[in-house]
Parts: sequence; structure tokens; C-alpha cells
Amino acid sequence: MPRLFQRLIRPAPRSVERDVVGLVFDDGRQIDVQRVRDPRAKRLKLSVDERGARLTLPARASLVSGERFLQQHRQWLQLQLERHADSLDLPALQPFISTHLPLRGQQAPLHWLEGRFLAVTGDETGVQIRWPARASEAMLRRALRRFYETEARNDIGRWLPRYLADLPRAPGRIRLKIMSSQWGSLSPDGSMALDLSLVLGRPSAFKYVLVHELCHLIHANHSPAYWREVEQRFPEWQQERAYFHAHGRHLKASLRALLAG
Repeated sequence: MPRLFQRLIRPAPRSVERDVVGLVFDDGRQIDVQRVRDPRAKRLKLSVDERGARLTLPARASLVSGERFLQQHRQWLQLQLERHADSLDLPALQPFISTHLPLRGQQAPLHWLEGRFLAVTGDETGVQIRWPARASEAMLRRALRRFYETEARNDIGRWLPRYLADLPRAPGRIRLKIMSSQWGSLSPDGSMALDLSLVLGRPSAFKYVLVHELCHLIHANHSPAYWREVEQRFPEWQQERAYFHAHGRHLKASLRALLAG
């Protein structure tokens, strides 16, 4: 039985499956589109984020229908990629070449130093990276992630005590992770997750997300009562939401470019 026919009639997958499909625009330019078959998906969907173009198929959608959908929306996809060009294909960190590092809404001066051990530290002059002769790019990404996590936890540690007094409880724990679309989440047990790329943006935006999630300890929804709690603790919250709409995609893309393998 031909392989293509087998793929077309196979049972619906129970887990997410990914592959890549090529697409040629009218001007001859070709791109790779990540094709994702997701059992949770209800319909065909085409989207663009800091990782590039993504085509999502429901479990039982055929490859032919996905290809047709992609071709029908080819011009829309090209426009979206042009709109978000500044958030795609960002340069990775290059030892002794890169001169700045995004941190707290600024481009911090980056100083490369020779050293016996790889270390990333920061002070009022900028960020210092000690680079041993045998260091690898993978080691650099791990060290940079630890640096960003430390800086983010330092910020959280300064801000959190101000908001704990009038909450019904403190968050169980706070995790920093790379999130694809969200900026934060709060689980039923009170554990909080925050997007690590928040530390790249301006501190007031980071603080807003922290307050946003803390208020879910009072109301586990986005009801008017919930937003009154946010307003009381962070009156400028709408300005920070506008900031994320304008710069959020670039923040996530920057972190991914710096830490992706």
C-alpha cells in the first residue's frame, strides 16, 4: 500500500504529531511551515508566532485538506510574516561578537572576558560573560538561562512581599519557564508559572503579570470582581497590556533566539 495512502487513512492520533511542509509564495520565496496534528484541535488553523508559520490540523483532517487550506491562505500568511519580520530569525548570541543583551527593557552592554569557568553575571556596568577556551554554545545557553532565572527571581523577591498581606494565601511555588503564548498561569493548587521572557521586558510589565496571577488566588476567573482586585493593586494594568500587544512577540522571540538549541 503506498505510504501516502496509509497516512491518509490511518487512525486519528492520540498525541500531538509534528512535521514540516514547504510553501512557495508567488514571488518564488519558499518557507517551511510547521504542521501540527493536534487531537484537541477543532478546526484547521494557520498562525504565525516567534517560531514562524504553523498549520494546525484536527485529528481526522486529511493532509489534502490541510494543503488546500494552506494554499488558500498563502497571501495572508505572507503578509503576517512581513508584519512580524522583526520577531523572526533573530541573531543568536555570538561569543566576543555580540555587544548587548536584552534585560529589563534595555539593551545591557555585554562584556566578554576570558576565564577558566563559564559564568554569566551582571552589575551596574552591564553583563559579563566569562568564556573558557573549551566552552560550547550549549553551555552558553544553559548559563544564560540560569542568569535570566536568577535576575527574574531577584525581581519577584523584591515585589512579592508588597502584595502578600491582603491575599488569602501565598502561591505554593513560582516556576519560570518558556511559554509559547501565555505570560503566566496559576494552577488550582496555587502553583504559579511565569514566562521567563518577562525579565527581558520593562519591569512594570513583569510586575503586572505577577499581580495578575496573584489576583487569581482571590478569583479563579476574569470576572468584573477579579479585575477590580487587579485595578486596586495595579491601576496602570491597561498600559502594560498594551505594551505586551506591541512588544510581546518580540520579547518571546528574543528569548527563544538566545536559548534555543
